[in-house]
Amino acid sequence: MRNHSGDRRVVMTLDAGGTSFRFSAMQGGRPVTDVLVTPSNADDLTRCLATLADGFARTKQQCPEEPAAISLAFPGPADYPSGIIGDLPNLPAFRGGVALGPLLNAQFRVPVFINNDGNLFAYGEASLGFLPYVNDLLEKAGSFKRFKTVFGVTLGTGFGGGIVFEGNVHLGDNSLAGEIWLLRNKRDPQTNTEEGASVRAVRRAYSDAAGIALEASPDPKAIFEVGTGRREGNRDAALEAFRQLGEVAGDAIAQASTLVDGLVVIGGGLSGAWPLFLPALVNEMNGTYAGHGAERLRRSIAVAFNLEDPAQLNTFIEGDAREIVVPGSDRRVRYDALPRIGVGISRLGTSEAIRIGAYAFALKELDRILSS
Repeated sequence: MRNHSGDRRVVMTLDAGGTSFRFSAMQGGRPVTDVLVTPSNADDLTRCLATLADGFARTKQQCPEEPAAISLAFPGPADYPSGIIGDLPNLPAFRGGVALGPLLNAQFRVPVFINNDGNLFAYGEASLGFLPYVNDLLEKAGSFKRFKTVFGVTLGTGFGGGIVFEGNVHLGDNSLAGEIWLLRNKRDPQTNTEEGASVRAVRRAYSDAAGIALEASPDPKAIFEVGTGRREGNRDAALEAFRQLGEVAGDAIAQASTLVDGLVVIGGGLSGAWPLFLPALVNEMNGTYAGHGAERLRRSIAVAFNLEDPAQLNTFIEGDAREIVVPGSDRRVRYDALPRIGVGISRLGTSEAIRIGAYAFALKELDRILSS
């Protein structure tokens, strides 16, 4: 991925949530304005669009130079290449198709790029976070193995995903690639994965395991503290709640990884609880299927490694490098006989990864426009 430290172009960014908008600007790979946080006014389109215009206008006033582009992380469904936002569950004012990109382009006279927050989280981690972190470790260890693909997963209010391959975001033909939340929930196949891998899922699992009403279940941060012994409560129930989160998320990530085949980086509000769910998640990815008779089949050819575990990280970095002889000759070639997937936690923090992803994506698109 490209180093942006010498790039003088300023990009204004937005991370759009259901309740709040976060505006900022970056230049040379660094923030050059304060982060401006405003209410989203999600139930009134006129007020919401006015909030967007005002937020970017105020951010522009802080920019050291005229912005070259605007880049938004906006929820879907949407036609992202056209800048048109569809019917949004958490921003109910957006209905029937809203041409947000063209509107902001007309207001600020710069190119406007919009993408999903899961995609931009993955792009940020591919640019300056998890991907270079892993590849740097491999290089320092003398390994010739390098990774080019990142599957970004966000665990929080929802369960999101994004795919980056060789420096490109994979959107799909309907801007719907990476929608991991719609996979089937392993523990409750009548529901989707998000019902087993989200804030509400952790609270529900704790209430069930503790035998208390859902309304009495604490928030996941408190449940994590109970599970780590830092707060009074039902510790067994807390550990079970996060184990179930890891099981359901791991099942979905295993399904996705058979198609994506790359590093998996996890962010979102629940990612800080990784010590309680990541072991179960990786164990699920390394699970088996029943074969004929007593035979068990690995669910994935690649072995998943928990890169937050020092022992597993060392094994992952070491791999199984060897030299083999080309048949019928004396020539030897290098071969790593261990297909593997590294799973770890965001190196940037979710909000920062999204902001960096929005910035880097805009610069890449500006370069594409200039070269076409």
